[in-house]
Amino acid sequence: MISIENISKRFTTNHGDVDAIKNVSLNVPIGQYLAVRGHSGSGKSTLLSLIGGLATPTSGRISLDGFEISSAAAGERAAFRAAHIGFVFQMFHLLPYLNILDNVVAAAVDPNAAKVREKAQSLLCQFGLESRLHHRPGQLSAGERQRAAVARAMINNPRLILADEPTGNLDAKNAEAVLDLLAEFHQNGRTVLLATHDESAAARAQGSLQMQAGEILGEDGAAAADASDESLESAN
Repeated sequence: MISIENISKRFTTNHGDVDAIKNVSLNVPIGQYLAVRGHSGSGKSTLLSLIGGLATPTSGRISLDGFEISSAAAGERAAFRAAHIGFVFQMFHLLPYLNILDNVVAAAVDPNAAKVREKAQSLLCQFGLESRLHHRPGQLSAGERQRAAVARAMINNPRLILADEPTGNLDAKNAEAVLDLLAEFHQNGRTVLLATHDESAAARAQGSLQMQAGEILGEDGAAAADASDESLESAN
């Protein structure tokens, strides 16, 4: 269970304070595939960063399966992320000086463990990249890079994938391929949170919620007081 209680996130800029997230509460059950919809600047990327422990909230608390990631020390958050969370980003974030096999291996909790390289190769081959294992990211198409990024996110067999606009730089065919990989991950009982402004991508999820100006909106466009699992627009 992802449990979010009254979180807010404020950034201080040269032009004053910006409230990126405003008093958001949310419960996401284990095994849910949830799309977080919203235009650029709505707060959806910030929300995923907070859930994944890449940032900490200004107020409120976030716990993942009982681990309170919002108050944990930086080292504890990093260790928890490595073991339990996979990230997929719009801009791929692959290391340009490593081939894609080494990119995936480098993300393993223990890159030197037995069979890690074998598992990385198996994932990449499963994702149709068997002829690209020793290519660097700059030698790949955008779709190939994103499939490699999904393999990297899955190398540690995480319980949760946080995907932030993973189809934003892809054509329709490659977008569908990446969404298929996320759907297969979910079908194995894992949790997916997909931040997207693409309605067709959001439609692949079990449920969705809308964000605007740092708040979760209800179906009528009014700010929701508590967007718990009852407020998700179920696709079932």
